[in-house]
Amino acid sequence: MTIAIRILVADDEPDMATLAKDILTREGYSVAIARTAEETLEKVRSAPPDVLLLDVRFPTIGGLEVCRQLKSDPRTRKVSIIMVSVQGTETDKVMGLEIGADDYVTKPFGRRELVARVRAVLRRSGV
Repeated sequence: MTIAIRILVADDEPDMATLAKDILTREGYSVAIARTAEETLEKVRSAPPDVLLLDVRFPTIGGLEVCRQLKSDPRTRKVSIIMVSVQGTETDKVMGLEIGADDYVTKPFGRRELVARVRAVLRRSGV
């Protein structure tokens, strides 16, 4: 029996979260959604996913702070994090990568790009 790769999509925009979930579910991944930064932290800490697609902008705690907290916690630091944002400047990408994100993708993203980036971080993490 093969264990499904678990992905958590953390985005407060319902359409974007559903789109990412649909794309990744069609690829055979087990996908859950978190709609707030607090829900994201709770879900990752209680059952760490293999990959976290993390929106940079949340109304309360920003995605960069969520990433920083997860990467500084020994229980969650191995979770592969792909930052997702409409902000695609070099500065934004570098900031995300420097605080511990494994990749950075800009919205809107294409199906093939999202799947390729998830596969790439899974390869690098050895999952």
